[in-house]
Amino acid sequence: MEKGQLVELRLQGERRLAVMDRPEGKKDWIAIDERGHPQKIRPQQIEYQIQGGPYKFSEIPGFLREVQKNLDPSSLEIAWEILVEEGTGISPADLAQLLFSETTPIQCYIAHYLLSEDKIYFKRKGELYEARSPNQVEEIKHQLGIEKQKQQEKEEFLLKLRKAQDKEQVEWTENDRHRLEGLEKYVLQPEQINRAAQELLTLAGKALTPEAAYELIIELGWWSPQENIFLRRSSYPNQFSKKALEVAQSYLSSPPVDTETERLDLTHLKVYTIDDESTEEIDDGLGIEYLQDGQVKIWVHIADPTRLVVPGDELDLEARKRSTSLYLPTGMISMFPPELATGPMSLIQGKECPALSFGVILDEVGAVKEYTIHASLIKPTYRLTYEDVDEMLHLDIQAEAEISTLAQQAKLRHLWRKTQGAINISMPEAVIKVSDDGNQIKIDLLETSIARQLVAEMMILTGEVAGKYCQKHQIAVPFRGQPQPELPPDEELLILPAGPVRSCAIRRCMPRSEISMNPVRHASLGLETYLQVTSPIRRYTDLLVHFQLKAHLRGAPLPFSNDQMQAVIYGVTAAAQEAVSVERQTNRYWSLEYLRRNADEIWQVLVLRWLREDENLGLILLEELGLELPHRFERNVSLGDRLTLQVSRSDPQRDEIRFREPAPK
Repeated sequence: MEKGQLVELRLQGERRLAVMDRPEGKKDWIAIDERGHPQKIRPQQIEYQIQGGPYKFSEIPGFLREVQKNLDPSSLEIAWEILVEEGTGISPADLAQLLFSETTPIQCYIAHYLLSEDKIYFKRKGELYEARSPNQVEEIKHQLGIEKQKQQEKEEFLLKLRKAQDKEQVEWTENDRHRLEGLEKYVLQPEQINRAAQELLTLAGKALTPEAAYELIIELGWWSPQENIFLRRSSYPNQFSKKALEVAQSYLSSPPVDTETERLDLTHLKVYTIDDESTEEIDDGLGIEYLQDGQVKIWVHIADPTRLVVPGDELDLEARKRSTSLYLPTGMISMFPPELATGPMSLIQGKECPALSFGVILDEVGAVKEYTIHASLIKPTYRLTYEDVDEMLHLDIQAEAEISTLAQQAKLRHLWRKTQGAINISMPEAVIKVSDDGNQIKIDLLETSIARQLVAEMMILTGEVAGKYCQKHQIAVPFRGQPQPELPPDEELLILPAGPVRSCAIRRCMPRSEISMNPVRHASLGLETYLQVTSPIRRYTDLLVHFQLKAHLRGAPLPFSNDQMQAVIYGVTAAAQEAVSVERQTNRYWSLEYLRRNADEIWQVLVLRWLREDENLGLILLEELGLELPHRFERNVSLGDRLTLQVSRSDPQRDEIRFREPAPK
């Protein structure tokens, strides 16, 4: 090394030219860079020594300008094509000779620069550079192309991110999905942040918190402000499989041949379907047949989705995963593709519909005297709402005497079940509806009416008949039961105010219903055997009963053995419990959101029961809304007391609600 030697250094990863000035100690040197700044360097920091000289540091800018003027990276590919077959190493001087037919200091440095920057054609081996094989070059180019595309996508994504934050309309693509899904995952699983979410929050200038991630995902328009987090956290499928949708479309355009060749033709009988006005999946219809001997036969017709579904097929497996239709304030999510569930699977007015029909004759006290079950064909006559039926009963419409007869038979059944120990609990029930844009929340009380009681009794009757049939013929089905509750003594109950407070006390004592492969008593219904069979479009366990019942009725082998049925029920029950949890959490969220938006309202509340009496923590009922919520009282109250309360804080996201007694005016 000599004074005036021009060298290339690497200082903090940056390429720099400098002129050697003087030794510093035994091995180090002081070099002067192009700015005239001295740099203490060690020999290992020197990347390349440029021939010629001696040089002055003031000559470095001119030297670099000449280098840049003649620097052509594309020339390296030409050199590689010439050298790749030779398989020998090449020095910068050799490359300069090949490219320029000269080896001046500038040309040699250009060759060194090209070789040291190259990541495609040559690899360094000692002091020389070796040409890579064509396969290696092809693979490197492919990888660099991928990296370039990724970088381009990242830049495009960043541009969209800025636009979305500025409230501009943005269309997210599939390439954006993995970044946004990382953000979703962090919101849904806040205990662990992932790299994609961390990067996105940093790019957006947000804190690395689940709350900030939630705000950002709404801000970007990837989720709506009304996104159901509880549903997303669950395993309930958000979308139907592509295969299931294809099957649904094919059945709509070309229904399969009905395998039930001996359906009982009941199209001559009058059939009423009775539901809420908003109901789209119509899975039950009622009718009366007046027999010649003066007896009355009740007909309960249940929709027959097994006309289109076979155990183990795509539709069956899709329904099994879902276990039930979800009924949320924002709308229903069907167990089957909606086009099928509300179309050919439903009992539609004026159309011939396949059904599973239960014909029942009651005795004089309301017990089941005779029954028959048939795969049938019906033609629903009227599509009625509960309000329609209540009005028809009130006006005593003689042209529709069947409605009055149904009501009488339902009343008889209800009285009979009471003699069998049935326990009736009547509590206000809220129905929450949210508009598509989430701007309107409506909470109504579900009114107790004769029509609703009528339909409920007919469904319970059908469940008893199905249970009797399956018990008699030892068919493997999911029987429903409920252990006998230990109710408080009558003297304790009579102390409590009649109505919701007393009903709430009884409700607390009621054990959960159970599923069993053997018939067991259902305490609250007052039945010794019972099956859920009336909602096969909405509940998978009901569909299972239909599969088994229809096979037995036509004398075919049962689709499910006892062990197979148990295995299926185990998975379906877990999925159904999760679905119930999603419904409950979603209703709770919108209840609190409604109260948040109506924080100025004064609510009449009823003290229902104590949660922790020693802490003055109780359960209150907002009577106007039918909502039950916790509240810590600031003064002494008794069960059944009525108070006026106002919301002091409601946070649906945190599931928190606080009330206070309004100050007297």
